[in-house]
Amino acid sequence: VQLQAYGGGLVQAGGSLRLSCAASGRTFSRYNMGWFRQAPGKEREFVATVAWSSGSTFYADSAKGRFTISRDNAKNTVFLQMNSLKPEDTAVYYCAAGSRYPVDRARDYDYWGQGTQVTVSS
Repeated sequence: VQLQAYGGGLVQAGGSLRLSCAASGRTFSRYNMGWFRQAPGKEREFVATVAWSSGSTFYADSAKGRFTISRDNAKNTVFLQMNSLKPEDTAVYYCAAGSRYPVDRARDYDYWGQGTQVTVSS
């Protein structure tokens, strides 16, 4: 599976962005799809994931109530709608595909996109 994330950019605090991740490969629908982020000088952290089998979603506490993850298996695409953005959301956002559980660890994912920069100004 090859992944390409896009949709990042510069936005003011309180604004919104929608990230997309396009996947190639016929087995996209069989993977959990997740979003992680990494700020300068910090470790990569889990943001959200959507399970392949049930469509269940899981969020980091920092994302709950503000971010929404969704997937379109017909289009091999996963989305991350981010609302009420804060300066602390500034990071490079990565999409990932994996099949292991639990889903909130980077090592649960086998394939990674190249990342897209999100910058939130105060």
